[in-house]
Amino acid sequence: MTTLFISDLHLEESRPDITNAFLAFLEEQARGAEQLFILGDFFEAWIGDDERTPLQEQVAEALRALSEAGTALFLMHGNRDFLIGEDYCNRIGATLLDDPTVIDLYGTPSLLMHGDSLCTADVEYQKFRANMRNPQWQQMILQRPLAERQQMARQLREISMAKNKGKEEFIMDVTPDEVVKEMEAHGVQRMIHGHTHRPAVHELEANGKPARRIVLGDWDENVWWLEVAPGQEPMLKKHPL
Repeated sequence: MTTLFISDLHLEESRPDITNAFLAFLEEQARGAEQLFILGDFFEAWIGDDERTPLQEQVAEALRALSEAGTALFLMHGNRDFLIGEDYCNRIGATLLDDPTVIDLYGTPSLLMHGDSLCTADVEYQKFRANMRNPQWQQMILQRPLAERQQMARQLREISMAKNKGKEEFIMDVTPDEVVKEMEAHGVQRMIHGHTHRPAVHELEANGKPARRIVLGDWDENVWWLEVAPGQEPMLKKHPL
């Protein structure tokens, strides 16, 4: 009995190596797992559940097969795919989670997040995030023609890449005080998130006790996942793409 966590695959047509690695991961690591949590930025871009590219359909079919085989699937929005909706989740047999969400992970309350909300030093991005997560704004966008949304996604991606090139490293990482604040607000000693592409296990203090922050890795060069089993320490694992 195991639970697996992944994030930041950034699936897209131009990276079939990542798609193939993910499909292999489902067969080799996820098959038979009790639960699989995908904590955001699963796709490089998502502009609505009505877009059904060959890649999206291939991935949906594989996830549906895993779900029907008995693995519970959970999906959380990232900063790239925050428009994934209930329709897509229903198609793959997944539950859409709020960010943040606390789960009971074999007796240990664990706070799950994508992680972008923790990067509070990036004030410009946090303003952008607040606008993008506004339900009224999202509804307005989703009502636009598919082709217009696709063009918008390309433009936003180009703008994001250009802005990130000029940012200092610390701005794009989490703010330590914000991590503690979130853990104490939710009364937990364990946090699991992605987003920063800096996989690691961090020891800290929250609620006056030892705490742990586990950062999932992105799939640009390696397949990264966290494996948790009853009575065992969580293990952050990887292998080359």
